[in-house]
Amino acid sequence: MLANHVLFLDGEALVIDKPAGLPVDRPRDGSLSLENHLDGLTFGFKRWPVPVHRLDRDTSGCLLLSRNPKAHARLQQAFEQGLVRKRYLAVLDGVVEGESGLIDLALAKVSTIETGWRMVGDPLGTKGSKPSRTAWRVLEIKDGRSFVEFIPETGRTHQIRVHAAEALGAAVVGDPIYGKGEGATLLHAAELTVPRAGKEPIIAKAPLPERFVVAGFSEG
Repeated sequence: MLANHVLFLDGEALVIDKPAGLPVDRPRDGSLSLENHLDGLTFGFKRWPVPVHRLDRDTSGCLLLSRNPKAHARLQQAFEQGLVRKRYLAVLDGVVEGESGLIDLALAKVSTIETGWRMVGDPLGTKGSKPSRTAWRVLEIKDGRSFVEFIPETGRTHQIRVHAAEALGAAVVGDPIYGKGEGATLLHAAELTVPRAGKEPIIAKAPLPERFVVAGFSEG
């Protein structure tokens, strides 16, 4: 029950700790998605909440939902204006060079009949690509893997996953598209902060999932 995963709740919005493996959008195969759980997240309202942004299916952590149309428009605007602060944690399959930095690598979407679509880095920023920036910091190196904090300044599809694989040279562990795809995907949306005019900001923190601990990593 996702009602047990609520990290923040008021009259405008709620933040849930989305489990890994649960898609935000309904899959083409008709399997379960967030939509199947929305009726249990109304908390006294008649309307179902609506997701304001997306997390990849295998990414866990902070997901913001609006509770009414006016709030949805305001929250979406905060994302579009770059006012939302997101903090991710990931385990990368390799040892990253350096301790911290800012990845500035535009992303473009490519598609082939054989492999479907994916995002790729576009250093020249050619037509169709979008500017993408991610701050990063290594928290720990262990057993040939890197535990890394990511703070994206932009919100592109697969941004952290591509930046990790192409700019840092080490894909997210378990990433089925940009990495080896072996085992659980170790990418987690740990914190979300959304400023609101005239109101307290939305602040949510999602605890590090068990799959990270099993892999030998923890915060602190």
